[in-house]
Amino acid sequence: MLQPDRAQTARRIHLLDAASTEEWLKTRPASDRALAEAQRFDGKSEGALLILPRDGGEFEVALAVKDRSALSPWCLAGAADRLPAGSYRPAEGSVGPATLGWLLAQHRFDQYKSKPSPDRGARVLLTGEAARIDEAVRLAEATAMVRDLVDTPAGDLGPAELEGAVRAWAREVGAEVTVTSGEDLERGYPMVAAVGAAAVPGRAPRMIEASWGNPAHPRIAVIGKGVCFDSGGLDLKPASGMRLMKKDMGGAAHALALARLIAGARLPVRLHLLIPAVENAVAGGAFRPGDILRSKAGTRVEIDNTDAEGRLILGDALTRAGEEQPELIVDFATLTGAARVALGPDLPALFVNDDSLAEQLLAASREASDPLWRMPLWDGYDDMLKSDIADMVNSADSSFAGSVTAALFLRRFVPEGTAWAHLDTFAWRPVAKPGRPKGGEALGLRAVYAALAGRFPVP
Repeated sequence: MLQPDRAQTARRIHLLDAASTEEWLKTRPASDRALAEAQRFDGKSEGALLILPRDGGEFEVALAVKDRSALSPWCLAGAADRLPAGSYRPAEGSVGPATLGWLLAQHRFDQYKSKPSPDRGARVLLTGEAARIDEAVRLAEATAMVRDLVDTPAGDLGPAELEGAVRAWAREVGAEVTVTSGEDLERGYPMVAAVGAAAVPGRAPRMIEASWGNPAHPRIAVIGKGVCFDSGGLDLKPASGMRLMKKDMGGAAHALALARLIAGARLPVRLHLLIPAVENAVAGGAFRPGDILRSKAGTRVEIDNTDAEGRLILGDALTRAGEEQPELIVDFATLTGAARVALGPDLPALFVNDDSLAEQLLAASREASDPLWRMPLWDGYDDMLKSDIADMVNSADSSFAGSVTAALFLRRFVPEGTAWAHLDTFAWRPVAKPGRPKGGEALGLRAVYAALAGRFPVP
């Protein structure tokens, strides 16, 4: 946790890098220098921790960071995870963005363990930037929300539970929730209904919408792909491809977390949150390869692959968002394996139809240390979505440019002249790092929030 620094008793943390360690050690007692030499602490091994005993059983801490003049959000995370409970104070002043890692290193997802991790007590970081504490806590809570939702097994998180998560947030902030299901869904959102048609009744598809903020403020739409489990449908995934498909609602988790950040900061916007929630299951009612679906927009889509279902439900959501004439639309989706082949697990693929918006998002991603990588909406590949008998196919008959053609499919449902950003994100961390356990992860969330906070500043 974080607390304002009011000169409370606390252990000091010295942040050192390779360039500063030698000079710092010259100012320390001989016992500190001997410990540093014995443990080969030279500031070059990022994350290395040196405990310096003091009288009365107390201690100070030296922590190696990559560059203490430009701290990352994660440079304190390893220390927060290893240090005992108590209060700590940065010896060299503010740690700025590193508060995020300090907080998230103490977050655990262990409700499915028969013996949860023992409570080690709070590690409190004192900060002289009291005004930034609330913002840091909101960012950590939103990130933890994404992780928890994605980590929850699909058997315990279906469309109904996703709706419940939206309603719980809406009650906190006074948002209005509308849910469309059943026959109304079939009429109003036919592609959402078709993708979720094979699910058992308790996991029926639905369109979840929430509205928050002053209607007089600029309208923005935030959309998240809510495929709570993706078997691939009749184009069944192999076992290896299905293992992590509980995370296919990661886009919805990002969208809901972003809505939480927007409302928590009270950005002057009228927010329209849209989450099409489905399970892409296998049963007699499943949609088929070769079927032609009517979209909410009225266009007809020939199904080339039932495992390319996310773009179908997002198409209907984008159409609905456009009906309210928003100034800006942002969608998050765990959409394509092609994006991961191109960029790996850490970099969300960013597709934007407006260069100014793209520049804002990329600048914010650098500032927030939450990287994005812009990919092209290459018009030359639009022909890959041609159908012989319908308006388009849902999946190009080619292994080339899969993330690009998916984005081009979505672009067809974005209103002309509306700024739009699409994030094809992994929502998963395959290898643990300090403050970032293996499992569900928020990738691109902080970047988009920072861009929106800059575009719509609080008066």
